[in-house]
Amino acid sequence: MGSTLSSPSAPTVSAEAIAVAPPQGCPMHNQDVQPVKVSPPSECPMHKAEPVKASPPAGCPMHQKQEGPAHQERAYEFVECPMKAARDNSDIDPANMMPPPNQTPAPDQPFSLSVTREESTIPRHGAEKNWVYPSEQMFWNAMLRKGWRWRDEDLNSGDMTNIIKIHNKNNEQAWQEILKWEALHAAECPCGPTLKRFGGKAKEYSPRALMRSWMGYELPFDRHDWIVDRCGKEVRYVIDYYDGEIDKETYNFSILDVRPAFDSLGAVWDRMRVAWWRWTSS
Repeated sequence: MGSTLSSPSAPTVSAEAIAVAPPQGCPMHNQDVQPVKVSPPSECPMHKAEPVKASPPAGCPMHQKQEGPAHQERAYEFVECPMKAARDNSDIDPANMMPPPNQTPAPDQPFSLSVTREESTIPRHGAEKNWVYPSEQMFWNAMLRKGWRWRDEDLNSGDMTNIIKIHNKNNEQAWQEILKWEALHAAECPCGPTLKRFGGKAKEYSPRALMRSWMGYELPFDRHDWIVDRCGKEVRYVIDYYDGEIDKETYNFSILDVRPAFDSLGAVWDRMRVAWWRWTSS
């Protein structure tokens, strides 16, 4: 009836894959050739030597171990893990079988206080570590030993925290003032000064403080004498503490008058030089 249009069938071609071998000069034919290791450029960090950490000279005081105050020997235990250190009975006094009293709460203490101690930035003479500040509990016990007695309206635990911060800040400020004086002797003491010992003399007013009071100024509320080791030479500094406005951000509270005591001609000369500089620069 009708015609049908159909396409002729395409011829079938069968092909086989022919494996072509790479030329003889290709690397896989060279069995003895080792891969070339490419080194990074010389300016890359791995070619640079590690920075050498400069250590103070061997003759510096911090390399000469000396016996220091007993309360500083275990101080770092209260910096790293205060709770464990407070439970440690290694320092029990065999005479009375009691733990160290400076971290023991007082019998009538109205609240618990922290036994954590903070490390200062003040180098300790004869050691490679710095001095460590007292804890809140140590400060409380020290006040009791001086005759102070608490009353309900006096302090709370938060006040003790602030007192410790002010105390530590005052000491850091005093050390910075001492370093300014010691900068006059940087050439003769490349190791830098260290604090050897200190003591409070609240009621022993310095001649300078007494002279100021005769001129109508207030007396300092506290005085400390710090003995600094200047590479083998002891230098005494007098620090008078005067009331100031408290800075709630930095805990700066006291106005400090720091100067070397008139114990030597060198100290007299230092104070004369600084007095002249202050007078001519004002």
